[in-house]
Amino acid sequence: MKKIIILIVLIQLSYNGFSQTSDCAANLKWLTETFEKNDAGFQYVIDLKGEGSYAIHNTHYIEKASKISDLNECHKLLNDWTRFFREGHLNVQLIAQSQNTGEQTRPSDEEIIEKYKNSEKYLIEEQQFNDYIDKLGNNPGFEGVWFSEPYTIGIIKDDKYPNREYVGFIINTTRPNWQKNQVKLEISKSNEGAYNMKYYMGDHSERNFEIVELWGKNYIRAGSGFILLKRVLPQIKADQNIDRYYNLMNAGKPSLEKILDNTLLLKVPSFNYSNKKYIDSLLSSHDNLLKSTENLIIDVRYNGGGSDYSYEEIMPYLYTNPIRKVGVAYLSTALNNQRMVDFMNDPDWSNDDKKWAEEGLNKLNKHIGKFVNLDESIVSIDTLKTVYPNPKNVAILINRFCGSTTEQFLLEAKQSKKVKLIGATTAGVLDISNMYNITSPSKEFKLWYGLSKSYRIPEMTIDGKGILPDYYFDETIEPYEWIDKTIEILNYK
Repeated sequence: MKKIIILIVLIQLSYNGFSQTSDCAANLKWLTETFEKNDAGFQYVIDLKGEGSYAIHNTHYIEKASKISDLNECHKLLNDWTRFFREGHLNVQLIAQSQNTGEQTRPSDEEIIEKYKNSEKYLIEEQQFNDYIDKLGNNPGFEGVWFSEPYTIGIIKDDKYPNREYVGFIINTTRPNWQKNQVKLEISKSNEGAYNMKYYMGDHSERNFEIVELWGKNYIRAGSGFILLKRVLPQIKADQNIDRYYNLMNAGKPSLEKILDNTLLLKVPSFNYSNKKYIDSLLSSHDNLLKSTENLIIDVRYNGGGSDYSYEEIMPYLYTNPIRKVGVAYLSTALNNQRMVDFMNDPDWSNDDKKWAEEGLNKLNKHIGKFVNLDESIVSIDTLKTVYPNPKNVAILINRFCGSTTEQFLLEAKQSKKVKLIGATTAGVLDISNMYNITSPSKEFKLWYGLSKSYRIPEMTIDGKGILPDYYFDETIEPYEWIDKTIEILNYK
């Protein structure tokens, strides 16, 4: 079976505060017509929810779009429209291009600086702040100097505004559109006594987080780990578990370490194809260690997906019995089939891969308007010759940020008798996959949508549900405690 490349678009570009006009009604019309004809999951959802429900949904958004002329508001409306269908593998990206000139109208750093040059600053002399920090002692709470790439932020108690307990300001940064002493964050206390945070993003847009807490004394977490600040000053003895978690979650490349005599920890932050060479090299160089160590923990938390190719060298270490893989069917349309042409013209694709794309294109073009299976069968079975005695036990750490290809990896891995999934339910974005994109006639938006539908549905859907762990870690177990708790499970006698 040809490997499936599955992507998640995690970033939606938004230039808040820079008003531009847009014909939102025309953009919505383009979106609905394009999506209806080409998305592999469209009819599936219509069959579930009904044409009447969809008609009401459209009427509501057509009315709203007729009243919108602002580009950013239109961007939000278009993405809100897509939520009728699913959360993942579907996105409208704002590319903010001029219809007449085709030139990008994204605000420059200079424009952002000019727009926010009079934004609030917390004015305090550096030496004065350092002297204040020196006197905080061993329990400074939120106060101190913190780091979150690419910002060094000072946080100090502040009562300038009602309900604002602390203010965070820029000490230094490599971002040119942020200036020294500009307010980067505010921490307040709710009526229930919990802390929340107002955080200003790179483009100065505002985000609010209801959960803000200290992890130990050296980390601040906002949201579900979206913002994680590490203390710089005052210097306080580190908590090794939290330090390890911070380093793992901020890792760009895979790593393997021996954390106990009988336990290895493999961190895979992404299955992006660019990471495959690092994963393969890591496994190859530690092959003997992997085959001689009883327990293996694979941490794929926050791994949003990538390419199936990237995890294929991991599977032999997990293998105990044949692995069944359910394939996908591609919706054949003139637009969708263009992706095969793109592959055939891609210089990074091998001749064998280009041949697969050419054969697939020929097959798709014969069945326009229908779902097409490009493989010989609906199900393929992977059978390996060798079952390694070690690792004997494999625990895979998962959370709600695991999606797409990572979920495909889990579906295959959990068929092994060695493997247990530990943590929390995954994102649930796999059934409609193989993303493609098209730019709107206005050149303002780009639609990312799915070309394929899994043969698993409707009997075994993942979208909107996720994959459940075998061992559930509830909210009383902090994320930085997961590895130690997993070690307890693996070594329980």
